[in-house]
Amino acid sequence: MKRTVRFFAVVLTALAISVPAGAQSKNFRLAKWTEIYGAIVKELNRSYVDSLPVDRMQRAAVDAMLEQLDPYTVYIPEEENEDLRMMINKSYGGIGAVIYKPDVDGNVIINEPYENSPAHKNSLSCGDEILSIDSESTHSLTSAQASEKMRGEPHTTVVFEVKKLRTGDTVTVNVVRESIHLPDIEYAGMIDPQTGYVLQSGFTEGVSDDLRKAFLKLKSQGMKKFVLDLRGNGGGLLQEAVDIVSLFVPKGSVVVTSKGPAESHTWKTTKEPLDINMPLIVLVDSGSASASEIVSGALQDLDRATIMGRRTFGKGLVQSIRSLPYNGQIKLTTAKYYTPSGRCVQAIDYSNRNDDGSVGAIPDSLTREFHTASGRTVRDGGGITPDVELESRDYSRVTYAVVLGGIVEQYALEFVRKHESIPAVDDFHFCEFDDFVNFAKDKEFDYRSYARTYFDQTRKELEKDGLLDTVAEQMDALEKALDMDKETVLRLKKDELIPFIEEEIAVRYYFQAAGVRIRLRYDEQLKQALQSPLI
Repeated sequence: MKRTVRFFAVVLTALAISVPAGAQSKNFRLAKWTEIYGAIVKELNRSYVDSLPVDRMQRAAVDAMLEQLDPYTVYIPEEENEDLRMMINKSYGGIGAVIYKPDVDGNVIINEPYENSPAHKNSLSCGDEILSIDSESTHSLTSAQASEKMRGEPHTTVVFEVKKLRTGDTVTVNVVRESIHLPDIEYAGMIDPQTGYVLQSGFTEGVSDDLRKAFLKLKSQGMKKFVLDLRGNGGGLLQEAVDIVSLFVPKGSVVVTSKGPAESHTWKTTKEPLDINMPLIVLVDSGSASASEIVSGALQDLDRATIMGRRTFGKGLVQSIRSLPYNGQIKLTTAKYYTPSGRCVQAIDYSNRNDDGSVGAIPDSLTREFHTASGRTVRDGGGITPDVELESRDYSRVTYAVVLGGIVEQYALEFVRKHESIPAVDDFHFCEFDDFVNFAKDKEFDYRSYARTYFDQTRKELEKDGLLDTVAEQMDALEKALDMDKETVLRLKKDELIPFIEEEIAVRYYFQAAGVRIRLRYDEQLKQALQSPLI
């Protein structure tokens, strides 16, 4: 018996030597858990007291498994492929309108038709009520269900019964669906006699060509310096980022390198640039991620642009899409990317989780120095740090509640009902704040100030510690000072709220570009950037 045990020990030792230990361990663990998982499913199917919700169970299992990796690795079943296409190229078949549904039992309201869309061409306007879609009443539909019925293959027809805002007439409108493309270049224009400005919101297919056209048009209008606004731009296709950098740097320049277990690749510019000398400003903030960081990081490393704003998000991971059985797909992280100087901007280390499964950012103490083409020092490990930090505006808790709660949006619809037109965008200024206050004060929203929320929390902590009675008089006096009604709070935040109200109203009459023009009117960061001595 002992000789047999020794024999097997020798054989197992030899096998361990012949197969790399890491690979053996990894493959063994994978086989072990695959076997365990299969056995559990089979036993459940054979013995569980009730019928199994197989599809729901398996989808939950897959999602939970992928959540252990990073937020960007996800399973996409066949029925969600349309959402993936929308993410890649921002295109869908439909009528081209944003809708609003106050409640399930109400009608669908056209909130905003897109310029030159089928909705716009068929005179569907802000405030028009859609009573039915293809003869089905909208009363019982959710907003998502109504939107889904409006979508469909281009060149197909959808029939609406519409109650017009201005006349109150009920009319039948036949709309032929088109391929609706939501452009990543949301605005391009001259903001002063010498400065061209482009607001870019994504990196979907074709955006580099759109930026090329916008740049050339601005240059023909006398542009001497260029601002590319990537604030809030969460990224997209890596190749589009490479093609955008190629507009401004010499052909053959390194833009980005990806490194992963399966393959590594270095992307260089392959096209002749449009302009390698014009002063460039790239605006970024904490919402600028992924492809935005490739563009800003490359232009910074190559000393081609001045990066201004706030530190970027820090997403240095590359995703690829792979096909799966039954027409499904998986979007998975396959590599990390590195800017021309060699730095990775990934801020969170998903491979090293805490015992509770949480992850943390890479501390500044562990970041390393790198150098741009001219020798300037830059660092890795947490986004792109701007060359020029710009102050960002802080908004009150009340403003967030009113804007994100949809109250400003609802008021814009009410404004449209009362006003058939407004002045041209650059001449439009909202002067009916009393009307807004009267509208908003009857709505439900949390109107406590930050100070009041801290006060409420302090009161709870004092009560826990048994100290509330000892400071009751002081707390009562402070509460009285902080206690304000909705109307008072709204009037205190007038200067914060008016830009949001103007923007929401402007887009209802002059479409999305008008909203951007209103934003630029109040954009203090942009004003700071243009006054920088570095430009």
